[in-house]
Amino acid sequence: MDELVEIFEKPEADEIYMIAGWNQWADAGAVSSEFPQYLIDQTKAHRIGRIKSDGFYIFQVPGTHAFLRPEIKFVDGYRKTVTSHKNEFYYSGNPRRGLVTFLGEEPHLSGERYAEAFFNIAQELGVKRVAGLGGVYGSMPYDKDRAVSCVYSLPHMKEGLSEYAVSFSNYEGGASLASYLAHRAEQVGIEYFTFYVFVPAYDFSHLSQQLQGMRVENDYRGWCELLRRFKHMFHLDIDLADLERRSEELTASITEKVDELDSKSPGANVKAYIESLSSDFEESSFMPLDVWERGLSDLFGDKD
Repeated sequence: MDELVEIFEKPEADEIYMIAGWNQWADAGAVSSEFPQYLIDQTKAHRIGRIKSDGFYIFQVPGTHAFLRPEIKFVDGYRKTVTSHKNEFYYSGNPRRGLVTFLGEEPHLSGERYAEAFFNIAQELGVKRVAGLGGVYGSMPYDKDRAVSCVYSLPHMKEGLSEYAVSFSNYEGGASLASYLAHRAEQVGIEYFTFYVFVPAYDFSHLSQQLQGMRVENDYRGWCELLRRFKHMFHLDIDLADLERRSEELTASITEKVDELDSKSPGANVKAYIESLSSDFEESSFMPLDVWERGLSDLFGDKD
């Protein structure tokens, strides 16, 4: 067993899948950092393992102050709590299928060793496929289905992943952790992919110097569209109703904000700018066949 890995419980299921997110660089809309916690809460998953933080994190860099440091609480001089970096695995499921949800923090150091520990525990748990999460901000309609980009570890995966309304990334530049792990997964023969959600963000400075930009902090619509894909791919028994409701509320709140900005600064034409983004946007929606079948059944009853 890897000395940096601790497994408290080894679940038994015919098929086990993993969804993994991090507090990381590519975390627009909290897709990578908050969506996994939502899954943990919704599935009532319990903690089954962790990667120890030894050697992966910097205590401080001049100018960062509390950004990198662990948080500590004292009462009358005595240490009550210390909050340090966490990389934890949670599990929910049944004898047929299980879901491991991982929530961690992007390492500052020893990325190769971190990836090795991560995939060691995936193999030890018998995980069949790992899905990573990422979010990227961009100028796109807030009331349309999110664009989703994909990277993957093994060439044979592309055909199956193409069925999930994704584009395949041609990005060049600094690697996020979720993308780097695709490279490492290929080296050990693990099926790994990352879905990157493009999250709405707007820079209004070209419209008016008086206007501040706007972006979606918790992109419930993006979360919902990811969960719809995972629900189908991993055969998850998770109700989408809560995220669908939150998505509608998010859309309504942004519409209200855009109307407010347009009213306060009519000369900036904020609303017209947002509408122009919609006209140029090609929406690519994922709608599983079983959803269409349910819709037809509701419309026509049980007739063949």
